[in-house]
Amino acid sequence: MEFAQVPEGFRSGFACFVGRPNAGKSTLTNSLIGQKIAITSSRPQTTRHAIRGILHREDAQLVVVDTPGLHKPRTLLGSRLNDVVRETWAEVDVIGFCVPADQPVGRGDEFIVNELRSVAGRTPVLGIVTKTDKAQPDQIAERLTQLSGLMSFAEVVPCSAVDGFQVGLLADLLVARLPEGPPLYPDGELTDEPEETLVAELIREAALEGVRDELPHSIAVVIEEMMPREGRDDLLDVHAYIYVERSSQKGIVIGKGGARLRQVGADARRQIEALLGTRIYLDLHVKIAKDWQRDPKQLRKLGF
Repeated sequence: MEFAQVPEGFRSGFACFVGRPNAGKSTLTNSLIGQKIAITSSRPQTTRHAIRGILHREDAQLVVVDTPGLHKPRTLLGSRLNDVVRETWAEVDVIGFCVPADQPVGRGDEFIVNELRSVAGRTPVLGIVTKTDKAQPDQIAERLTQLSGLMSFAEVVPCSAVDGFQVGLLADLLVARLPEGPPLYPDGELTDEPEETLVAELIREAALEGVRDELPHSIAVVIEEMMPREGRDDLLDVHAYIYVERSSQKGIVIGKGGARLRQVGADARRQIEALLGTRIYLDLHVKIAKDWQRDPKQLRKLGF
């Protein structure tokens, strides 16, 4: 792969955002990269893969690794997700610890900070107050004070991925902590995740929207097949399975007369077409994989 001439002092490296579930990490990643690559949902605990987004600048290339929210695990899946987070921390050049401006700092944050202290000596950690668009100035000030009290951060910065407040400044602060070196990825690439992973995540995001609160962890998506329609280069056939753990959940996802599943298909198709830049035919089926979150064999089959 060819790289253009790299200017002197060019920096490149990896950053990751950590924080409890729903702290705004995925939305912040998308805002930095300028395109939707990590799934976002109002449901906590939606990110399951360390999806990387790549920010290309004249002076730097910042690769953002998006991690699942660290939490006290209750299932085997939960423990595996926490392992993904810790493996990621060990490999990046800078870490951003996120707390939302509209919620008080709590025990979940302290749990993560205790873990972070073990890497803070080797890797700079930035404290980030996210979602400032959802909070009053006094709330933001209080959050900054609480955050600074947790540990000694390299920098503390408030920002909002929604209205763009200080996202550019955050990018500068992250880039400043990368080592000097040539780009790691060709210009124009936004993520190194396989397309099928991104497509599966977009389907899962659509399936999560609006389902009742008991379902977020119970849904997994596997792409069975993704290929151009025979004799046509403008249409991609995507066949996918949505896995749930119990038949009652299957009913919820399919909805009355299949209405819910049709809506999921329509929402996901729009997002996938925008991502891939081509028309797609999406074929969705719901299957039951009993208690898959607790079964090592099924976790492997579903890609965890």
